[in-house]
Amino acid sequence: MEGSTRFSDVLESGKFITTVELRPPKGTDMSEFFRKADYVRDLASALNVTDGCRARMHVSPLAAACLLRQKGFEMIYQITCRDKNRIALQSDLLGASVLGIENILVLGGDHPLLGDHPDAKPVYDLDTIQLLNAVVSLSRGKDLSGKELKGLPHFFVGAVVNPNCEPLELQLLMMEKKVRAGAKFFQTQPIFDIKTYRKFHRRTKNLDVKVIAGVLLLRSAKQAATLNTIPGIRIPERYIKRLQRTSEPLDTGIAITREIIDSLREFADGVHIMAVGREEVIPQLFQN
Repeated sequence: MEGSTRFSDVLESGKFITTVELRPPKGTDMSEFFRKADYVRDLASALNVTDGCRARMHVSPLAAACLLRQKGFEMIYQITCRDKNRIALQSDLLGASVLGIENILVLGGDHPLLGDHPDAKPVYDLDTIQLLNAVVSLSRGKDLSGKELKGLPHFFVGAVVNPNCEPLELQLLMMEKKVRAGAKFFQTQPIFDIKTYRKFHRRTKNLDVKVIAGVLLLRSAKQAATLNTIPGIRIPERYIKRLQRTSEPLDTGIAITREIIDSLREFADGVHIMAVGREEVIPQLFQN
């Protein structure tokens, strides 16, 4: 990691960067979570802490991000529209600012029906565009009701985009709206098909915004086949066949992921690694 170097400065430098996604624990034992962060301390320009990923309850991402920041990591605080109204969302944003966290990633959030509390009521008081507007408004000294703030937060705000979606035009339209609303960077859903990403890059390279391509570690043919059933994820059949043929699926998954990262260097501003519990192998993804 670049010590205390700000994520925004590293991203704007033009360097091909790496960010890593971590999921806080379901419980109060943070030891494994901290261990996962340490695996990538010398590799990641910033760590993302998820906010109820897959609509599953876990430790507050704001608390987890604050603890990692105290350990010297540059953080990207994910905040979703799913669970809170505009009062709570703005409060959490100001809370992040006073805790020294300025990098924000705005997401809609998976619907509770998909998670471990399917009876939970979704909120979605704001959509992602409105939440981006809220971040910008707070940065300019006013909340969404027009009331002035005492002390200004400073944010570097991003959003998500899915280059795999068809028709792509709808994603591009939403991406352009997010840029107009204030997004300075994007992280994408997992990329497996470089041809698909090349098409996306061709359509977005004129936007004044940085794009960090999502890369998800494949660990088995079964996992890959399951992922292929999720809307917005497309894994080429050749990768699934490679995983089926091998006696060492994790090693093969590492090799596949390394190939994807190397191909993305030509198009993306960086990669966002999702290892989902196997963070200890992330350094291997960047070995020649």
